[in-house]
Amino acid sequence: MLELYQFEVSQYAEKVRLILDYKGLPYRKIEVTPGVGQLELFRLSGQRKVPVLKDGNTVIADSTAIALYLDKQYPEKPLIPVDPKQRGLCLLIEEWADESIGIKSRPVLFEALSKNLSLRSAILPSATPDILKNLVGSVPGEFLNLLGVGVGASPEAVKEAKTAIHQDLEALSLMLVDSPYLVADYPTLADFTVAGLSMLLKFPSGNYLNIPEALKGKGVPEFTDNAAYQPFFNWRDRLYADYRKPLTATTTTYTSGSNTPTSINID
Repeated sequence: MLELYQFEVSQYAEKVRLILDYKGLPYRKIEVTPGVGQLELFRLSGQRKVPVLKDGNTVIADSTAIALYLDKQYPEKPLIPVDPKQRGLCLLIEEWADESIGIKSRPVLFEALSKNLSLRSAILPSATPDILKNLVGSVPGEFLNLLGVGVGASPEAVKEAKTAIHQDLEALSLMLVDSPYLVADYPTLADFTVAGLSMLLKFPSGNYLNIPEALKGKGVPEFTDNAAYQPFFNWRDRLYADYRKPLTATTTTYTSGSNTPTSINID
């Protein structure tokens, strides 16, 4: 079975999970424990970032590389159109989304964390020890704002990211007027990339992620409460309903560094 090394709230891992579900490929999620788990990941893939996909003896790092591998290895339900113009647009949108929404949603979320105590601990990987979750949740927002400067989430960076995301969501909402998908009359890599990477702006409302119920359907109010962007979020909800497989009572995940499966608790 395919194995996906991941963080549950990684938007790049969500991009891959959407693709795996769309193609109907069964896979086992392995939650990477921050720190020690990333050392294990380095031994496996030569780098410490998620997602990483293991298919037998083949190991692939990076969400784009994983998507291209899956499309070549499992060609049923192709992700990239054959038509040259559609193919070009699909690849262009995928690359743009990776570098725009994927990156710029992080400082925006960081600012939201400084204003929401429960959100801070809730988005940590499920394998994070409770003591660390409690510590993170108790950090004053003012300290997080100061810390944000050191991790690329300074007020100037947040402002710039917000401006870019406003433009991104406006463009996407306009593109989806009277169109079921971004590129073709069927979902492509562009759709799953944009949908997955927008996760940090608004978590999906269905039972798709192992996150607290209070987080489902919630996000950054500046974007989620803007009526102009509802066409985009409504489109994303339909994409999830059509192609993303919800968690079930039998869904299991594994924690890196352990051979013992840990059941996902469904509230």
